[in-house]
Order: sequence, then C-alpha cells, then structure tokens
Amino acid sequence: MRVTSSGTGAAACPTVSAIVCTHDRPGYLAACLAGLGAQQDTAPGAFETIVVDSASPPPGAAAIAALAAQHGARLVVADRAGLSVARNLGAAIARGRWLAYLDDDAVPDPHWLAAILRATGSGLEPAALGGKILPHFEAPLPAWWPENLVGVLTVLTHDRPGTVGVDLPRGVEPYGANFIVRADALAAIGGFPEGLGRIGTRLLSNEESLVLRRLSDAGGRIAYDPAIAVTHSIQAERLTPAWLLRRQFWQGVSAARLRQILGQGRTAWAEAPRRLVAGLVYAPLLLLPATATAQLARRARAAYSWGFLRGLLAAR
Repeated sequence: MRVTSSGTGAAACPTVSAIVCTHDRPGYLAACLAGLGAQQDTAPGAFETIVVDSASPPPGAAAIAALAAQHGARLVVADRAGLSVARNLGAAIARGRWLAYLDDDAVPDPHWLAAILRATGSGLEPAALGGKILPHFEAPLPAWWPENLVGVLTVLTHDRPGTVGVDLPRGVEPYGANFIVRADALAAIGGFPEGLGRIGTRLLSNEESLVLRRLSDAGGRIAYDPAIAVTHSIQAERLTPAWLLRRQFWQGVSAARLRQILGQGRTAWAEAPRRLVAGLVYAPLLLLPATATAQLARRARAAYSWGFLRGLLAAR
C-alpha cells in the first residue's frame, strides 16, 4: 500500500488527535475542518487534526490536499479504499493519547474538544467514549420512514451521560461519526477490523461494534457524554426507500460477519432458519418498485434477513 504523509500539524504533543477520514467529498470536509478550527475553551496545542484521504480520484484528492493545507492538518493518502483502513492509517501517525474520529460530514460543536478533555481527564478513565450525533437533514425526513430505523441514519440524541452496559439504554453507545478511543487501548486490540466498515459502495458496518466489544472484553469502560456533540449531515439521497433497503441488506451482512469474527458462528447458523422464514414470508414485498413506500418496515426486515444469510454463506 502506498501511503504518504504531509503537513506538520500545530501540536507536537497533543492530548487529542482529531482524525477525519474522507473519500472524494471536499465540500463536507471543508465544513468539518472549519468546525475543528473553531474549537473554544481549550489550551493551545491540545489537539492536532489529521485528514486521511481514502483513495479519492485525482480531482477530489487535490481538493482534499488543499483543504488540509489550508487548515493546518496533517494529510495521509492511501491508495486502497476502506473506512477501517483509513482509520488505522490515521491512528498510525497520530501523536495524541486520544484518537477522536469524525465522519467528514460531521461538524463538531464549538465545545466538542473541551468536552472530550473533561470526560477523559476526570474520574474512571474510559477506553472509548462518544456523544450526541444531531441530524442535519438536507431534505425532510419522510413521514414513511420507520421510526425504529432512524438510527441507521447515524442519529444519536440521548441526553444523559453514562456507561455502556451499566446505566445506558440499549443502542446508546459510541457511533463512528463521533468516536473517541484511547490510542494505546485501540493498538492493544489490533485497531479497526479491515474486513468491516465501508468499502466503496458496500455499506458494511459494525466495525465500531467489534472494537467496543474487544475493548470491553479487555476490561475497558465504554462511556457516553452528550456534551461531546456533533451535527451530522443526512444526505437527501439516503432518504429514499431504495437506500434504506440497501442499508438494511448490508447491515444483515455485517451482523453475520461480526458474529463469525466473535466466534459465534454456531449461534448465527442457529438463527439462520428464522431469518430464512422472514426472508421468504416478506420476499414478495421486495418485488415492489424501489421507489414504493408501502410496507417499508417489513421490506426492511426481509432485506436484513437476506443480507444476514448472505453474510453467513460468504463466511463459509
């Protein structure tokens, strides 16, 4: 793999390395970097910014490089696409004790960094933590969107801090758009799994779930603090039935892969008959036009089930 690094960054020994992984989206990256440059209530040198260009085509790569230079960020360029690959490259050159990952379409609150420093500098130190991810809808959320599937848009609005598995509701944990992890803890578990996470147009996920599971198994505490907030752009093209069904299909693939990686293949195969029944029962609904909004919750369940089965079979 070819990797180059440029830029010196503003801090020789920062506490936090803010890492933004991006692929050919300089418009979103510009807003994210502007948000990092507007951080308040922090000491000089408290953080550095790293931009990881995940194999963007030449025009996008040139624009990303210019933005990194404009904002004093260190730049890493990878010639192999993949979100987990990019995150690991960022970690490899980071100088901070804490790695704060942001999606390129997420803009941090002006007090985001100060909130991270408070949360990591007092009490029982976590291995990883996250915070609010507030949506910025580029088009209105459709009325037909299933309420229980809003979370697939990477939205997290829980208002109370806590510890995962102790005093937080199910599903409240760090998400990748706003994901902070202690550098040594991440290195100890081998970084992000490069077989999971977005790769090109494949909407693979669960890489953060695997990292959190491994950190927890190693005795690390996983925390959530709503003061660590970002605003996440929800693109209009995601607010369609076709995108939702594709997202659920790949979520099923990801869930099966995660179970295999965790050594839970036997229990995953035990679940296969139930997934097959759901897939077959609701399969006729998948014949509806991609633009149809009818029976979305059931169609999404079918898509997830077929994805889960595909993930199991691919693992074999």
